Amino acid sequence: MKKVDNYINEAIENIRKDREITKSLLNDLIVYLSVDEERHKDAGVIAAKYVETLQRSNEQLVKVVTLLQKKQSTSVELSELDKTEIFDLLNGDTN
Repeated sequence: MKKVDNYINEAIENIRKDREITKSLLNDLIVYLSVDEERHKDAGVIAAKYVETLQRSNEQLVKVVTLLQKKQSTSVELSELDKTEIFDLLNGDTN
Protein backbone atom coordinates (compact mmCIF):
# COMPACT_ATOMS: atom_id res chain seq x y z
CA MET A 1 0.00 0.00 0.00
CA LYS A 2 2.96 2.31 0.68
CA LYS A 3 3.99 2.09 -2.98
CA VAL A 4 0.50 3.23 -4.12
CA ASP A 5 0.66 6.15 -1.68
CA ASN A 6 4.03 7.14 -3.13
CA TYR A 7 2.60 7.06 -6.67
CA ILE A 8 -0.40 9.15 -5.63
CA ASN A 9 1.87 11.71 -3.97
CA GLU A 10 4.09 11.77 -7.05
CA ALA A 11 1.07 12.23 -9.32
CA ILE A 12 -0.20 15.13 -7.21
CA GLU A 13 3.23 16.76 -7.22
CA ASN A 14 3.50 16.36 -11.00
CA ILE A 15 0.01 17.79 -11.51
CA ARG A 16 0.91 20.82 -9.40
CA LYS A 17 4.17 21.39 -11.30
CA ASP A 18 2.44 21.03 -14.67
CA ARG A 19 -0.27 23.48 -13.59
CA GLU A 20 2.30 26.08 -12.50
CA ILE A 21 4.21 25.81 -15.77
CA THR A 22 1.02 25.98 -17.83
CA LYS A 23 -0.29 28.97 -15.86
CA SER A 24 2.99 30.78 -16.43
CA LEU A 25 2.91 30.04 -20.16
CA LEU A 26 -0.73 31.08 -20.39
CA ASN A 27 -0.02 34.36 -18.58
CA ASP A 28 2.85 35.08 -20.98
CA LEU A 29 0.59 34.30 -23.91
CA ILE A 30 -2.15 36.60 -22.59
CA VAL A 31 0.36 39.44 -22.45
CA TYR A 32 1.48 38.62 -26.00
CA LEU A 33 -2.11 38.52 -27.28
CA SER A 34 -3.07 41.78 -25.58
CA VAL A 35 -0.59 43.76 -27.72
CA ASP A 36 -2.46 43.30 -31.01
CA GLU A 37 -5.73 41.62 -31.98
CA GLU A 38 -4.03 40.15 -35.08
CA ARG A 39 -1.95 37.96 -32.80
CA HIS A 40 -5.09 36.01 -31.86
CA LYS A 41 -5.03 34.41 -35.31
CA ASP A 42 -1.51 33.15 -34.73
CA ALA A 43 -1.64 32.18 -31.07
CA GLY A 44 -5.31 31.47 -30.30
CA VAL A 45 -4.87 27.73 -30.82
CA ILE A 46 -1.93 27.72 -28.43
CA ALA A 47 -4.02 29.48 -25.78
CA ALA A 48 -6.74 26.85 -26.21
CA LYS A 49 -4.17 24.08 -25.71
CA TYR A 50 -2.94 25.68 -22.47
CA VAL A 51 -6.49 25.93 -21.15
CA GLU A 52 -7.09 22.32 -22.20
CA THR A 53 -3.98 21.28 -20.27
CA LEU A 54 -5.29 23.01 -17.15
CA GLN A 55 -8.66 21.31 -17.59
CA ARG A 56 -6.98 17.89 -17.84
CA SER A 57 -5.01 18.55 -14.69
CA ASN A 58 -8.27 19.42 -12.91
CA GLU A 59 -9.69 16.09 -14.06
CA GLN A 60 -6.60 14.29 -12.80
CA LEU A 61 -6.91 15.96 -9.40
CA VAL A 62 -10.55 14.93 -9.18
CA LYS A 63 -9.59 11.32 -9.94
CA VAL A 64 -6.88 11.35 -7.28
CA VAL A 65 -9.20 12.88 -4.69
CA THR A 66 -11.89 10.31 -5.52
CA LEU A 67 -9.41 7.48 -5.04
CA LEU A 68 -8.20 8.96 -1.76
CA GLN A 69 -11.76 9.31 -0.50
CA LYS A 70 -12.46 5.68 -1.37
CA LYS A 71 -9.33 4.66 0.48
CA GLN A 72 -10.25 6.65 3.58
CA SER A 73 -13.89 5.61 3.68
CA THR A 74 -13.06 1.91 3.84
CA SER A 75 -10.27 -0.15 5.23
CA VAL A 76 -10.33 -2.35 2.13
CA GLU A 77 -7.43 -2.19 -0.30
CA LEU A 78 -7.82 -0.44 -3.62
CA SER A 79 -9.79 -2.36 -6.22
CA GLU A 80 -8.25 -3.42 -9.50
CA LEU A 81 -10.21 -0.61 -11.19
CA ASP A 82 -8.73 1.90 -8.74
CA LYS A 83 -5.24 0.58 -9.40
CA THR A 84 -5.84 0.80 -13.15
CA GLU A 85 -7.03 4.39 -12.80
CA ILE A 86 -3.90 5.30 -10.85
CA PHE A 87 -1.72 3.59 -13.44
CA ASP A 88 -3.51 5.44 -16.25
CA LEU A 89 -3.16 8.71 -14.37
CA LEU A 90 0.58 8.23 -13.97
CA ASN A 91 0.88 7.43 -17.66
CA GLY A 92 -1.03 10.57 -18.63
CA ASP A 93 -4.16 8.79 -19.86
CA THR A 94 -7.04 10.92 -18.57
CA ASN A 95 -9.84 9.03 -20.29
